[in-house]
Amino acid sequence: MKALTFHGPRDIRYSEVPDPRLSDDRSAIVRVTRASICGSDLHIYHGQGFSEDLGFCVGHEAVGVIAEVGTGVDRRRVGDRVLVPASVGCTRCPECDAGRTSLCRSRSGALEKCYGLSATLQGSQAELVAVPDADRNTVIIPDGISDDAAVVMTDAAATAWYGARRARISPGDTVAVIGLGPIGQIAVQHARLLGTAEVIGIDPVPARREMAAAQGARVVDAEDPVAQVREWTGGLGTHVAIEAVGADATIEMAQRIVRRAGRVSVVGVNQNKAYPFHMERAQVKELEFAIGLCSVQFELPTLLELTRTGRLDPAAVITHRLPLSAGPAAYALMDSRAEGVCKIVLDPTR
Repeated sequence: MKALTFHGPRDIRYSEVPDPRLSDDRSAIVRVTRASICGSDLHIYHGQGFSEDLGFCVGHEAVGVIAEVGTGVDRRRVGDRVLVPASVGCTRCPECDAGRTSLCRSRSGALEKCYGLSATLQGSQAELVAVPDADRNTVIIPDGISDDAAVVMTDAAATAWYGARRARISPGDTVAVIGLGPIGQIAVQHARLLGTAEVIGIDPVPARREMAAAQGARVVDAEDPVAQVREWTGGLGTHVAIEAVGADATIEMAQRIVRRAGRVSVVGVNQNKAYPFHMERAQVKELEFAIGLCSVQFELPTLLELTRTGRLDPAAVITHRLPLSAGPAAYALMDSRAEGVCKIVLDPTR
């Protein structure tokens, strides 16, 4: 089959690789109809990956049609149209049974909980992807939901909802969304759904600010976003900050931008093992700080219903639709943040 594979910093290749096989009788093979590039894939692209492996298939956002199932798969059939959540769980421990796959007891590390981070679990930017424990690690896509909407829900939309939910957004709150990539854009939608008084979007890229403004955000176009937000909020700051970048500087900004007793929710991926958390400020401000990895399966029932009823539009963040063969150029475009790029969807069938 054809797939996108990682061979070193800024070296993604459209390659011929062996077709995946069923790992056991509980697994399935999905023929991918849509895959997409996540912002966290750029960590790998930049050479700041999650393993030292080379040549593995990248990507963890995909939808498709089940092509093969093991004899132990009870709830899925060949031909089912499914969403493949980025998070992977054993499906048997109490956490997975509750949908909280990121807390799975049977997987020892992050490399086993997400596709395309290493050779441990090959990625889904490919014509085919092998899915372990397929009964719970695939989700049937309801009629009326497009592949484009579904592929955004495999990670980005779910992570945005997770971040908004953990921030405990209440009606009347003012919310800052820091980072207006795909997750930040959908976080704007979520915050508005939850009845915020105002959503403030922060990003250095003009096209992303324009997209957020079109979704109802008030966007910051200033060298000092914290000062601008304080001016807009009467010197107080926002009730909530959702951080969707993962950089030290933006996590720091989130803590500074909220008011006393404010709530910070970090969903950007940060790999700094020595992040200098400002404990004194957090204590004096009575800051609430939430951080974690989204369990997509836990968030999906809400997202599917919001999308089915037209209250959420995950596909609104898609700016580019390209064949899988254009994957290397797509990574370069995503990295450049040019051409108004936000979410890139890849089609292995073209």
